[in-house]
Amino acid sequence: MRVSVIIVNWNGLGHLPECLDSLQEQTFGDFETIVVDNGSSDGSLAYLQQRKDVRLVPLQENVGFAAGNNAALPFARGEYLVTLNNDTKAQPDWLEKLVEVAGRHPEAGMVGCRILSYSEPERIDSLGMAICKDGMSRGNYRGRRFAELAIEPDVEILFPSACVALYRRAMIDEIGFFDGDFFAYCEDSDLGLRGRLAGWQAVLARDAVVYHKYSMTAGSLSPLKLYLVERNHFYAVVKNFPLLLLLTLPLYTLLRYLVQARVVLHGRGTGGEFMTGGSRNECVLALLRGMRDALLALPTLARKRAGVMRHKKISSRDMRRLLRRHSLTFHELLDAGNS
Repeated sequence: MRVSVIIVNWNGLGHLPECLDSLQEQTFGDFETIVVDNGSSDGSLAYLQQRKDVRLVPLQENVGFAAGNNAALPFARGEYLVTLNNDTKAQPDWLEKLVEVAGRHPEAGMVGCRILSYSEPERIDSLGMAICKDGMSRGNYRGRRFAELAIEPDVEILFPSACVALYRRAMIDEIGFFDGDFFAYCEDSDLGLRGRLAGWQAVLARDAVVYHKYSMTAGSLSPLKLYLVERNHFYAVVKNFPLLLLLTLPLYTLLRYLVQARVVLHGRGTGGEFMTGGSRNECVLALLRGMRDALLALPTLARKRAGVMRHKKISSRDMRRLLRRHSLTFHELLDAGNS
């Protein structure tokens, strides 16, 4: 078996048929589909039990995206593990193109895709991920029109978005899969940074195309998502960033808060959109709770960091250079220039 496609579902009945049907149309046939159902209450489980094209892993409760993917690991037989969000639709040659790139690059433990907006298919959701100096990440070129860019095939990326990503099983066997403590969001940053620290490369399968509806489960830019992203990006940074960058984290976090406050107050860009998902007080409280819970987790994170560093194969200097090559400004992160 070459590929195990893993889909984590929680109350996604409205999205599953289109997602799974697009897999049935793939030109590449040597794959299995594993669906982990996180205790859905919307009829998803009954629907999945009727489908003969999936291996169902039913869970009793919602353990999140990270632990949900981990639950599929004992059942996955593929040389490549491909994570796929339930609110996606893949082009028929998506998997074929993805596997071709992975085969050309045995040094790559991770391969990203051309993830486009479902509602505006000419616009990009992600072409791999970029990262800020405080560890916040965002999809490369998000919102840009793909036709306006000149993207080379098999270009290096920092790491892929786990919305749609291929992970080489050999890398996962070496460093582990997702950290279940993240629940959801930024778990791909953590896994991607761990992979790069361990010496694995990451490339983009430019012509492997998937359309993504974006934040359909947690709600677009809701206080819950704000809390998880704020907490989890600290988790990823403490576990993986070079020590020199870790020491500058308080300064860059403060700078991001200042930029974030300005765009929220003006109702602009991504920062302004948080206000559509909750009141200003709810958003501020979610952000502060995220920081508080990250600080409370520092002893655990320190132990995890020690485990990560045991697999480290590149120097801290090379890691800093890698992060600079794929850097993102706070204004880019928050779309501060958009109205």
